[in-house]
Amino acid sequence: MLGHHYTHTFLETAIASVNAGCNLELSYGMRNNVFMHIPQALAMGNITLQMLRDRVRPLFYTRMRLGEFDPPAMNPYSSLDLSVVQSPKHRNLSLEAAVKSFVLLKNVRGTLPLQARDLSGQRLAVVGPFADNPRVLFGDYAPVPEPQYIYTPRRGLEMLGANVSFTAGCSEPRCQRYSRAELVRVVGAADVVLICLGTGIDVETEAKDRHDLSLPGHQLELLQDAVQ
Repeated sequence: MLGHHYTHTFLETAIASVNAGCNLELSYGMRNNVFMHIPQALAMGNITLQMLRDRVRPLFYTRMRLGEFDPPAMNPYSSLDLSVVQSPKHRNLSLEAAVKSFVLLKNVRGTLPLQARDLSGQRLAVVGPFADNPRVLFGDYAPVPEPQYIYTPRRGLEMLGANVSFTAGCSEPRCQRYSRAELVRVVGAADVVLICLGTGIDVETEAKDRHDLSLPGHQLELLQDAVQ
């Protein structure tokens, strides 16, 4: 609200937020955040004690239902570890979610899906900064990835038994340094080419906006060279 000039101080923001029904803040920091000014707003009469209780009640009700105030031994989630999170059942569910979330914009001559049985003897090239870098495959607000559990495009295709060659072309999404000669060599020797491009959190996240939707750095050039 301050950033959009709706209010001018944290005190004004706290008053406006509580009166509007807001009861949760993504804090600027414990020593200096909006809701630390609620006691002053209450003392000034800008909000009432009953209103404050009404805002706080659903927060603590939810926290209680989640077991935050229970002894750890009573919380079944406390005993979960990677053997549960990464169990075959959960991994298969993640795979199903991934498959069902793809958006296919165009499929010329039914090229997709690639079938494992058709890839025997085929030479595949997987290229681009997103082809084999687990770190860049996650968006904003994602958990810290564990590379051993992540299947990059390159790793996934290698499981199909195809002859897979790889080059990133550029090592990171900003693609400031581009190795055209290596890309042309790998792509030129392939029957099927998969180009993995994008932005990632290195280029755009919350509060890190861009002026256009163009591919970063030399990524467009990489794409054009691969197609050519």
